[in-house]
Amino acid sequence: MTKNGIALSVVAVVLAVIYVIYFTDWFSTRTIQIYPMIRPSQASGVPRDVGMPAVYPVAFAFDGRYRLNLVKVVVEEDLRTNHHPQPLWHLVSEIGSPPQKSITYGKPIKNMKPALPRARPQSLVPNVRYVLQVQSGEAQGQTNFFTKEAVQPTP
Repeated sequence: MTKNGIALSVVAVVLAVIYVIYFTDWFSTRTIQIYPMIRPSQASGVPRDVGMPAVYPVAFAFDGRYRLNLVKVVVEEDLRTNHHPQPLWHLVSEIGSPPQKSITYGKPIKNMKPALPRARPQSLVPNVRYVLQVQSGEAQGQTNFFTKEAVQPTP
């Protein structure tokens, strides 16, 4: 091969590497898209402390079906000021859940258990910003959400 052929081959390989690194997602982690939805049909079934207002349940839809290994909800303010905030709801699984298209805050997920034995989801407070973090194998996602106070129907 001539010097010209070698130089062109090197340039082609360098351009191919640059293309793969910057214009494909071969080396990036997969991101789970999460869509939070407030369900104003009835108050959330998560037990709440005396004097706490009832809130509407929050559901989360994903952009696909995922075998979840981790589900965690924390207060957004705590996440900003603390590297290890106290989770309000924290589920883990070693084998992964059955493929999930959506979940609802506080509802059990098959094959997942609380990170701390016998831990229960804590009640949400209206108009406080929370962060949901999920993981499925190498894929992970995070979204901010809030809930609203449940309005009691008038008779």
